[in-house]
Amino acid sequence: MTVYEELVARGLIAQVTDEEEIKELVDTGKAVFYIGFDPTADSLHVGHFMALCLMKRLQMAGNKPIALIGGGTAMIGDPSGRSDMRQMMTPETIQHNCDCFKEQMGKFIDFSEGKALMVNNADWLMDLNYIDVLREVGAHFSVNRMLTAECYKQRMEKGLSFLEFNYMIMQSYDFYALFQKYGCNMQFGGDDQWSNMLGGTELIRRKLGKDAYAMTINLLLNSEGKKMGKTQSGAVWLDPNKTSPFDFYQYWRNVADDDVLKCIRMLTFLPLEEIDKMDHWEGAQLNTAKEILAFELTKMVHGEEEAKKSQDAAKALFSSGNAENMPTVTLEDGDFTDGVIDILGLLVKSSLASSRSEARRAVEQGGVSVDGEKVADIKAAYGMDAFTDGMVLKKGKKNFRKILK
Repeated sequence: MTVYEELVARGLIAQVTDEEEIKELVDTGKAVFYIGFDPTADSLHVGHFMALCLMKRLQMAGNKPIALIGGGTAMIGDPSGRSDMRQMMTPETIQHNCDCFKEQMGKFIDFSEGKALMVNNADWLMDLNYIDVLREVGAHFSVNRMLTAECYKQRMEKGLSFLEFNYMIMQSYDFYALFQKYGCNMQFGGDDQWSNMLGGTELIRRKLGKDAYAMTINLLLNSEGKKMGKTQSGAVWLDPNKTSPFDFYQYWRNVADDDVLKCIRMLTFLPLEEIDKMDHWEGAQLNTAKEILAFELTKMVHGEEEAKKSQDAAKALFSSGNAENMPTVTLEDGDFTDGVIDILGLLVKSSLASSRSEARRAVEQGGVSVDGEKVADIKAAYGMDAFTDGMVLKKGKKNFRKILK
């Protein structure tokens, strides 16, 4: 099975252009490809993680990945999938987020000896002259065609700012710049980026001629990642300070039965022959598949030691209710008001809820218990003495915290 055939077999590819040429580049290790990451937070999440897995897979086959940090495009904000305008970030915040991305990406991609590149589009976008952009770039874009792009349709309903309208032009210019600077001949992205990606290919061919060797490949991976990377409590981060290794493990351990084999194919590096044997698994066997998925991905992100700890803790916790193996949260004096903390505050403090309103809904729906007793009163409050021996806080069937003071 060739590299390209394996990508197809793993369900990674949704749509491509110039398929035969792409096969040739990928299979022979001649692809110089990029994936963009807009630094809208100070940590990557599992949506990014999926793209990083793809980059790692292709790098192992001899291809050269370029991780493009969107320090420049982040100044505008991607309107794709948005019903409102993104909050404007300061240059200092963007730079901080870029620095965090660089550190995390190094765990997945080998940047040594020119095997991969990490670049920031602020290096070329921030120095562009407005008039030059209008003349040299804007002249190659049809407004009528841009307005039909899927990435703009939702925003058009509430009002698309001219600022956001320029995002497609900036992303297209990225491919043009990467093609000229680094010989980048391929770009990857999610299905919500297809119009922007085609814009980049078209710009290269218009500026440099039809023979310019630039192609695009569209992956369902990123859009799937955005869905998989969200829970009711917010994003699942790769930073262990935001999402603990145990919680990261538990997120994948709790994926839906219908999704587990798809996730194993797309995200792990297990041989397809081994995965194919799982196709007919059902019942308790699916739980085994989920444990395999959770372990493999936690090992990749946090290392084998943390993966083993998370796996052992999960098994011990859910087989015997052993509180010694569950994640621990320690309260501070500032968490108490007049000597007590209410149940809503506890849920937020322990990251079992992202807000007091979400915590309130969990209590009202009967999904919260303290030391095995269901909490029915949203005003329930606890003094410092309640945490001396450790309180076991539970939300839903499988989300536990041991709360200490």
